[in-house]
Amino acid sequence: MRPFKDKVVLITGAGRGIGKRLAIGFAHAGARVGLLARSKAELDLAHLEIEHAGGMSLRLRADVRDFEQMTAAVDKLEAQSGQVQILICAHAVFGHLGALLDAPPREWADAAATNLVGTMHACRAVLPHMTERRQGKIVLLVGPGADAPRPGFSAYAATQAALVRFAETLAEEVRECNVQVNCMNPGPTYTSLTDEILLAGQRVNARESQEAIQVRATGGTAPEKQVHLAQFLASDRSNHVSGKLISISDDLRKIEHGNAHAEIFTLRRIQKL
Repeated sequence: MRPFKDKVVLITGAGRGIGKRLAIGFAHAGARVGLLARSKAELDLAHLEIEHAGGMSLRLRADVRDFEQMTAAVDKLEAQSGQVQILICAHAVFGHLGALLDAPPREWADAAATNLVGTMHACRAVLPHMTERRQGKIVLLVGPGADAPRPGFSAYAATQAALVRFAETLAEEVRECNVQVNCMNPGPTYTSLTDEILLAGQRVNARESQEAIQVRATGGTAPEKQVHLAQFLASDRSNHVSGKLISISDDLRKIEHGNAHAEIFTLRRIQKL
């Protein structure tokens, strides 16, 4: 059974880490996957792995910070595979690790440009055809910092929280066009970002370092669970879910059947006393 047979899926940050995992998972499910990243070597390797497993993918070398590059990549994918039906934004950088007082402003701003503005570029590039067709799925990956403070990770945490509010807002704008926009927290995973935490040493707190060591030792969340959650949010089973932050630990059965209170999946709000 290939539930995403011939679906066109664009995945940013697909050259490595969780983005690559999801790309392989969607290709295995029959999707035609657009692999978007900056590194040619990483794109080539991801494409080779998918091809050897019998899947279909197209390499799209682009920088999400550049809107013209994003639109050119989407045009190339749609010319060869058809209109993008599912967008998954899996790209992310930490930016400066450590206290804001020590952060080079340009490095902080670059993280915001990649994580937040880059996601806006990707969404803006695929939305015209999604809204015209009145069908589409957008899934934004977010990490720790989206729903709670994360000292030492101010650039990353701020952009993760912003992505959730961006998804909530965009979901309302395109709701009448039958396009669903959600955020997905994939859980702790060993990626190159884990190594960045370990290299930061005392610039991050001891708890972050210990968690990174644990994730490196265990690998973190099983790839199958991450693929399962992403495919749920990209499927018709979640057509009634939009503008939400869904985590790897959430009960998808309750969400699918509408038994979970919707507001618990929205960004934490400040309540007036």
